[in-house]
Amino acid sequence: MDIIAKFKAALPISYTDDTKTRDEQRTIVQIPIHMIKTNPYQPRRSFDEESIVELANSVKKYGVIQPITVRKTDENQYELIAGERRVRACSMVGMLKIPAIVTTLSDNDSAVVALIENIQRENLSFMEEAEAFRNLLYNHGFTQEELAKHLGKTQSSVANKVRLLKLSSPVREIIKDNALTERHARALLRLEDENLQLKALEKITDENLNVQQTDEFIDEMVKEKQSKKPEITVFGKKRVLKDARLFTNTLRHAVDIMKKNGIEVESIENEYDNYYEYIIHVPK
Repeated sequence: MDIIAKFKAALPISYTDDTKTRDEQRTIVQIPIHMIKTNPYQPRRSFDEESIVELANSVKKYGVIQPITVRKTDENQYELIAGERRVRACSMVGMLKIPAIVTTLSDNDSAVVALIENIQRENLSFMEEAEAFRNLLYNHGFTQEELAKHLGKTQSSVANKVRLLKLSSPVREIIKDNALTERHARALLRLEDENLQLKALEKITDENLNVQQTDEFIDEMVKEKQSKKPEITVFGKKRVLKDARLFTNTLRHAVDIMKKNGIEVESIENEYDNYYEYIIHVPK
């Protein structure tokens, strides 16, 4: 069964106050909060304390409108799949039990559902999504195509999201602290050097550059870097490599001189898409 179908199969059909039911997978039950442990695959890394307080006030006034989703891991232990904010809010107002849907999911399915639930609620930052994607790809054996299918996204969108993690931790931290957008982050990927990324971030944050201004500034940085390509040292003299034919002609001339002097030298030339290959056999 598809993961999403499994999750939908856990939708409630009845309500009871018991911790065990005849149909654990499809029944809302009241579970003691102390029996619930957090999900190790929870993609959210930070929680807004103010929003938790607001949710706690709502819970205190109206109760828990949407039950959490858990899976049973032991006789007296449940693992949270979706609803950590609700659990925190209930604990804040002193509730001892919380309504929950108990379902049966594997580790992989639990990780995907936790991610999907957060994405659908728009609770994750783009960096948290990227980290969650990487976790599913490298720790749970998903391919980009499989993950994209489960999440209703394109393979390229998954790949682009994961690429954001090429940015170093300090760069990502600055992006987070300054509430920069995903497009800001993607623009920074064009600068492969971390020092240049940090330099760009300094201007972006100091001058509050929007995405278009950021793109234009990074364009200038890239052009400046390209204009400062390192020189190549040949025979002790610095020359800029402008035309590879200069060197190929030098090699051919050297082979011709050896042949004129009676050396039976053999030369082989191969041309590939990205480079030339020269093989010269000189007899001993």
